[in-house]
Amino acid sequence: MAAARLSALGIVTTVLLGGCGQSDVPSTATTATPAAIAVEVGSTACATCHAEETTAWRGSHHDLAMQAASDQTVLGNFAGATFSKDGVTSTFFRRDGKFWVRTDGADGKLADFPISHTFGVAPLQQYLVPFPDGRMQALSIAWDTRPASQGGQRWFHLHPDETIDAEDPLHWTKPAQNWNHMCAECHSTDLTKNYEADTDRFATTWSEMNVGCEACHGAGSNHVVWAKAGGAVADPKFGLVVQFPAYSDSTWTFVDGRPIAKRASSLPSPRVELENCGLCHARRGQIWAGSTPGQPLADTHRVALLDVGLYHADGQIDGEVFEYGSFLQSRMHAAGVTCTDCHDAHSAKLREIGNALCAKCHASQTFDVPQHTMHLEAENASQCVSCHMPEHLYMVVDGRRDHSFRVPRPDLTVKIGVPNACNGCHSDQTPQWAADAIAKHSGATRTASPHYGEALAAGRSDTADAPPKLRALITDPAAPAIARATALDLLAPPADDPVLRAALVDPDPLVRRSAAETLQSLAPNDRVQFAVALLTDRIRTVRMAAVTGLLGVPGDQVPTSAHAAAVAAIAEFRASQQINADRAEGQLNLATLAMVEGAPQAAERAYRTALLREPASLPAYVNLADFLRRLGREDEAERTLRDALALAPEDATLRHALGLSLVRQRRLPDAVHEFAKAHETRPDDARFAYVYAVALHESGGTALAIQVLAQAQKQHPNNAEITNALGSFAK
Repeated sequence: MAAARLSALGIVTTVLLGGCGQSDVPSTATTATPAAIAVEVGSTACATCHAEETTAWRGSHHDLAMQAASDQTVLGNFAGATFSKDGVTSTFFRRDGKFWVRTDGADGKLADFPISHTFGVAPLQQYLVPFPDGRMQALSIAWDTRPASQGGQRWFHLHPDETIDAEDPLHWTKPAQNWNHMCAECHSTDLTKNYEADTDRFATTWSEMNVGCEACHGAGSNHVVWAKAGGAVADPKFGLVVQFPAYSDSTWTFVDGRPIAKRASSLPSPRVELENCGLCHARRGQIWAGSTPGQPLADTHRVALLDVGLYHADGQIDGEVFEYGSFLQSRMHAAGVTCTDCHDAHSAKLREIGNALCAKCHASQTFDVPQHTMHLEAENASQCVSCHMPEHLYMVVDGRRDHSFRVPRPDLTVKIGVPNACNGCHSDQTPQWAADAIAKHSGATRTASPHYGEALAAGRSDTADAPPKLRALITDPAAPAIARATALDLLAPPADDPVLRAALVDPDPLVRRSAAETLQSLAPNDRVQFAVALLTDRIRTVRMAAVTGLLGVPGDQVPTSAHAAAVAAIAEFRASQQINADRAEGQLNLATLAMVEGAPQAAERAYRTALLREPASLPAYVNLADFLRRLGREDEAERTLRDALALAPEDATLRHALGLSLVRQRRLPDAVHEFAKAHETRPDDARFAYVYAVALHESGGTALAIQVLAQAQKQHPNNAEITNALGSFAK
């Protein structure tokens, strides 16, 4: 059976919804094992005994994460206020005691839509519109809740610099703005998406509309039973699903006059609190329904690595990544700091204001002085966060701080072009000026110390020294696991590389997952050799990555002893895709599985369903075209790619794919035209340059082909295809 499932499969170009696990050991000291299955009882039931915690939670961002629209909860101006953008004037008004917006719908025409819920509270508030099929969509026009003196009390668009019409993927009616999939899990308690694929409907449920007690502590029914029994029930965990270590000011102490405090107690293992917070404070994608507090994050969510567009090469925040991935890089994390060392768990407020918070662990007489800050005490730049946690704006007005707590390194700006805190303020000066100032103040060793950002930058650019730098990073036990995993992804080591073998058994699931995902580039027999052992990994994201490593492997190459594990892992992989069947990527992976099982009709249905779910999904077009090619329907494949290009005429991947289709149809001049456009659009892409050059050579343009390859070799000196072709064409 496993042999049939594992034969003749091509990997789809999308990956599972992108999202970092840290701890991979199930909780033992804090996870309860009650006799009855715990169920949600609601935050009101907790308030009776936990009045202090409830008072702190009331009015917090968690408490107000989502609310039914009412006079008390809606903060925006619905008294006929208007907002105009991209030729559309939207009007916010009241009717029959309810809140409404008149704006452009999915068809581009103005219509009236009811507001059912508020979403968030500060510094902005969004509004949700319900649809008959169970969807709720988040309006892209939001209310700025800041005081007018700070520029607030106004309607604004979340994408002010982009022209967005009803056909744009970012339009408020499109999947990217769908509450059920994109937002709901982190704004409500015990949420189940409940997408019904057969009817394309949602029946999303929750136990509490907002983020209540049980969102972090787990279902509380057994704890209530324990409490009502006066503690007479013998249970060291008090009936709790997960019990967090109590916060104490004495957790961190200054020892032997050292200026930085140390943990007075052993580091909790696993990092249950961090994993719980990471569930919603990470850039990640859900791959499994029903996460339970205390469960490793990597068991239910795929956390993003330090990818281009999300993080700068040195790990500083770039895109909207929240806090978890940044914190994993920090010295704070390595030292055992956890979220509630700085934030009150129930109000989510900082435990101290300003530098007083940092002084709890960093002696103020050493660090909160001009000799350290290089600024006068009265200056804003003397605040610890100004240098060590630079703030970036997201959603136009929402300032968020980088939680990697890094030392400013303007020398890295000079070397690899990443931003730095110094020039964030001193924008009139050069990075070299800032680097010199740091070196003069702190000594040359500060700027000479290596940083993993240099290896990741080399890997992103495919420079000649990239492989040894990436290997050194991957094998550096002192480097953050998320950086090591990213280096693996960039290196994609060959089967005989010891780095790969070591990574596949690394203690950290992020590294194991990344290693498993690189297996797709290996020959089938090598993939089997490494992937089989991971099919029973204790972490689900690793097991699922192992499945993708086996896809396309002939079934007779999979050992009989691994068949049962392969079948179980594939079933788990399928279930994950069905959870996300409302998304194009879920449908694409279901199509892949259908092809494995020899069901091309089911595969085609899934491919076309992907386009129905997300008509602007370019990977869906590419994968459908490749599917049609494999069935010998090349003319349909070409039409599919041209349909996609009508939506995204500048997309280099589509141009390249169309060129390949034309080559197969023996229309080489037309193909060269498409390859040229792909190369012009993405001149740094090694594959596009190589294929364009080969097509030029085949069509008689060898001189130009050599020029293209020579330029590409400068950018990609490690690329064997480019080097070999250049040598061959130059003879």
